Amino acid sequence: MQYFTSDTHFFHKDLLGMNDFAPRPFANVDEMNQTIIDNWNARVAPTDTVYHLGDIALYFTRPAIKSDEAVADVLSQLNGHLELIKGNHDSRALFKYLAAHNPIDHGQEKYTFHDVGALIKYDHRQYYMTHYPMMLGIVKQIVNLHGHIHHYAVPVKENINVGVDTPETRYLKEQVPFGTPFSTSEIEEMVTGKAKEFQDKQ
Repeated sequence: MQYFTSDTHFFHKDLLGMNDFAPRPFANVDEMNQTIIDNWNARVAPTDTVYHLGDIALYFTRPAIKSDEAVADVLSQLNGHLELIKGNHDSRALFKYLAAHNPIDHGQEKYTFHDVGALIKYDHRQYYMTHYPMMLGIVKQIVNLHGHIHHYAVPVKENINVGVDTPETRYLKEQVPFGTPFSTSEIEEMVTGKAKEFQDKQ
């Protein structure tokens, strides 16, 4: 199975609370981190693949290696093979650390790295996955899955925010717990629901 998420922002204490940008009502980052880990693992099996579209964590320590170790420890607790697309808060140092400490999990390396994006085909369409929203113009059957903008949505029907704070879960028949990666069927629900909303406005 394939799943999709973005902007987990592990360890990012400035996001805690009920702000408009990324409402996260947790007492501390440990509680937030554990909630994401638990909800992720309740859905994702060890043999599944999760596309993480950037901004894994925001955590600064001295020396910096301590934050890389802490983030790697959190990621090691997440089920599945992680396809990591670099976000604006993901340092090259973190990616280098993960590449150097990349465990073999169910016959393959746990992490695969993408600097800009990745493209996959699903059923009758393609998902172009990036951290930043991409304005693709009028293209048939290509949907841009992205993160970066947290509790906001791009007013374009071909763009779907898959971040943990996305408001586009309003298109889902059933809500998922915070931090749960989205399934392909849920992505399709979002795509269909957003397209219908745009059609109804015309």
